[in-house]
Amino acid sequence: MSQRVLPPSAEIAWHSLPVSEALSRIESASSGLAIDEAARRLKDVGPNVIQRAKGDSALKLLFRQINDPLIYVLLASAALAMIMGEAIDGSVVLAVVVLNTAIGFVQELRAGKAIEALAGMVPQSATVVRGGERSVIPAADVVPGDVVVLEAGDKVPADARLLSVKNLHVDESALTGESVPSDKHIDVVQEDAGVGDRKNLAFGGTLVTSGTATAVVIATGGGTELGRISSMLHEATEIETPLTRSMAKVGRVLTIAIVAVALLIVGVALLRGYPPVDAMLAGISLAVAAIPEGLPAIITISLAIGVQRMARRRAVIRKLPAVETLGSTGVICSDKTGTLTRNEMTVRALWTAPSGGAGGEEDGQPLEVTGVGYAPIGELRRGGAPVGEVPEAVRALLRAGLLCNDARMKREGDACGVEGDPTEGALVVAAQKLGVDAEATRREYPRLDAVPFSSERQLMATLHEAPGGERVIFMKGAPEAVLGRVTLGEAERARAMAQVEQMAAQGMRVLAAAARPFGRDAASLDEEHLAEGFELLGLEGMIDPPRPEAIDAIKACHEAGITVKMITGDHLATARAIGEQLGLVRDSARAMNGTELARLSDDELRAAARSTNVFARVAPEHKLRLVRALQAEGKVVAMTGDGVNDAPALKQADIGVAMGITGTAVSKESADVVLTDDNFASIRAAVEEGRRVYDNLVKALAFVLPTNLGEALILLVAVMTFPIIGGAPLMPITAVQILWVNLVATVALSLPLAFEAMEKDVMSRPPRDPSEPILSRFVLVRTAIVAVLMTAGAIGLFLYEYFTEVRDGIVSEVAYREAQTAAVTTVVLFQIFYVLNCRSLRDSMVKIGIFSNRWIYVGIGALLALQLCFVYAPFMHTLFGSAPLSLGAWINSTLVALTILPVMSVERWWRLRRARRSTERERGGAASSDVGAIVNRGGASPSHP
Repeated sequence: MSQRVLPPSAEIAWHSLPVSEALSRIESASSGLAIDEAARRLKDVGPNVIQRAKGDSALKLLFRQINDPLIYVLLASAALAMIMGEAIDGSVVLAVVVLNTAIGFVQELRAGKAIEALAGMVPQSATVVRGGERSVIPAADVVPGDVVVLEAGDKVPADARLLSVKNLHVDESALTGESVPSDKHIDVVQEDAGVGDRKNLAFGGTLVTSGTATAVVIATGGGTELGRISSMLHEATEIETPLTRSMAKVGRVLTIAIVAVALLIVGVALLRGYPPVDAMLAGISLAVAAIPEGLPAIITISLAIGVQRMARRRAVIRKLPAVETLGSTGVICSDKTGTLTRNEMTVRALWTAPSGGAGGEEDGQPLEVTGVGYAPIGELRRGGAPVGEVPEAVRALLRAGLLCNDARMKREGDACGVEGDPTEGALVVAAQKLGVDAEATRREYPRLDAVPFSSERQLMATLHEAPGGERVIFMKGAPEAVLGRVTLGEAERARAMAQVEQMAAQGMRVLAAAARPFGRDAASLDEEHLAEGFELLGLEGMIDPPRPEAIDAIKACHEAGITVKMITGDHLATARAIGEQLGLVRDSARAMNGTELARLSDDELRAAARSTNVFARVAPEHKLRLVRALQAEGKVVAMTGDGVNDAPALKQADIGVAMGITGTAVSKESADVVLTDDNFASIRAAVEEGRRVYDNLVKALAFVLPTNLGEALILLVAVMTFPIIGGAPLMPITAVQILWVNLVATVALSLPLAFEAMEKDVMSRPPRDPSEPILSRFVLVRTAIVAVLMTAGAIGLFLYEYFTEVRDGIVSEVAYREAQTAAVTTVVLFQIFYVLNCRSLRDSMVKIGIFSNRWIYVGIGALLALQLCFVYAPFMHTLFGSAPLSLGAWINSTLVALTILPVMSVERWWRLRRARRSTERERGGAASSDVGAIVNRGGASPSHP
């Protein structure tokens, strides 16, 4: 269906047009469209819906799990084994593939549905004026040119230019990030105004919190701001995590190496006279030995354990790879409201008029109100020193703010909150903090009448009966509106405006309060009563204060080498002030607004993204560009947000972090992580856990890979050097026995490594370079040393057991099975002693605590029980070709396996020695304690010997 809008809505700055011209351009009138014209436009333009994207089919998701080079090698090995009559071998290999595929398939099947959630924001019905008559129609039938009627509680059905308003406030936080509802008017707005400053427009999907309005629809469906965000969600690409990239690279390298060596083995076997079937089985066995079949399960379960830990620290992980990616994060782009700040407007400064005898009269500076948030605990200070008794002028100012107010304090258990507008709530809390009892004052000054706030007059007024019986009017509102109604000399007026500008420069929202007597008999207020004759009581400056824990968390992030950037829809002055308090804006650093950002080229934006930490008044496309610019710099980017406007950037970021309390369904579905407490400190905790997960995954790799290489070397040595007896090759270990070691023994011992305690320096090291290979020099060297030792021990013991038993007259077939069982047992015992050395890649087991991870011993105990079953259970003899061992064979296997302990001690000593020498050469340069850095240079941090 054609998407025709008359005229092309996206090309017109509707907010810069007067009402009459907007109606003319859209070919409509205040009485609305004719019914037949609306039907024609619906046919031309299409329904007012946001198109939903079709997700991947289940078949496609399934193929994605199988589309891996190592999986192809295993499938080919299983097929060849079955063709050659080795049904058990082939079935076991195939079962491994099915298990790993199922784990990945279930994980992806639970992927997010952001577009569906976005479409759900569009209301089901709308009130329109057509042919001069009101009617309620399905929101999908709304067309450009329709005149819609908006009332409190309505969701706006489409983007619309306001025609008339009465005290209209719209919650646009989902689109703009504004912490308070936007007050609307019909006046023309500058053409380059951002979405949050287009006060004469109402946007589809936003909520009317108070007032009424009529508006002409200018865009529907995909042409709305929601529709643009939907398009950006389609365009935003989900980035591969550093772990998946590293593992994919490892998979490609291993596949090539395994296939090449397997073919080489087959060739060598045929040249040595192996029967073709045995030669093929040798190649299959090597492939099975070299592929770490248990690794996908180990990674998945390790990440799942990380998910549970993060959930306890209030970070719910929606996508498993996000656990590790958090540990690689180099930049965190955070929303302001509710994440870095408390989302509780708080009065921080009071200034009373000079005639009041406080505030500006003594030193020209406002008084400071301590205490943050809605808890009514605080005191009044001047110049950092407490003010003893609260001056009467300050009490008068607080009383006016309390009485000219519709908000109320509320308590839920130990928590304090407000009912009503957050700005008015801040005035009530400030009065309570400084000893003005709200309920007693309201009883003392009962309200008789009120003129509610309106966007046109920018103020509110209430009429009260004072204790002596006289009536008094209290007024509060925008300083410009209130100062225009008070009796002040030019010097006093200029002084008051200077205080307003000073508070605003600190990012505060400023309200002025005034009062005037009204006689004893007046019972109602009219507009004319508010024109003049008021006495200025003073100014109250408020701000949504930073969370103390966010300040600490940002400091910890900086110490960990993570840059924090604040990206908010709030005003520039407010953003900069909060940024300074959070430690994000220092010295000559500057904040940047969305209008400046929009004018930058891609190269200029990358430079700005590097040097600027505070961005204000940003639109969804700005957030998306910023994330992409940082990624182009090679950074792993985490993005936090709670609104629809954050969704594209959340999806584009390496890690999207949504707010669980204030977050929209769209933001949560677009994110990888959801914070249950909307607190930046929880992001810091999640990063800490992510680093712990990566450290433990490296430990698991350092443990798993030597076993696979060792098994492959055992087969390689056997094929190249072992004799062929009775026409059959002598093999120390079979394919199914290899799978026993790879799946049962390796998994039982590597999973407990996921429970290892956090390294002490985890948040004092720089972020891991995402391009750093996971198979770094340390892992490769360690793998080679352990694999060679394991190969020598297993082959030596196999030959000793086999030829000793044959010499003693034991039947060759029995001797063969017992020798193979001894070789498998030796490898398993090697793993048990080696895993103790993998608990820390730097420190000895004594230093980290012998019993600091009890799960290691649970894993060892479980494996020993399973290995006893492997050795002595008859059904295991049938499945795996094993045989019972004598006590002497167990002792021999244990003594051979114990050789790993002194070798690892020497290896650790050598790494420490090299690290110390490296540090001495750097002369004072701090040696990196990052596991990846240690691994790359084959050393260890001298600070953790």
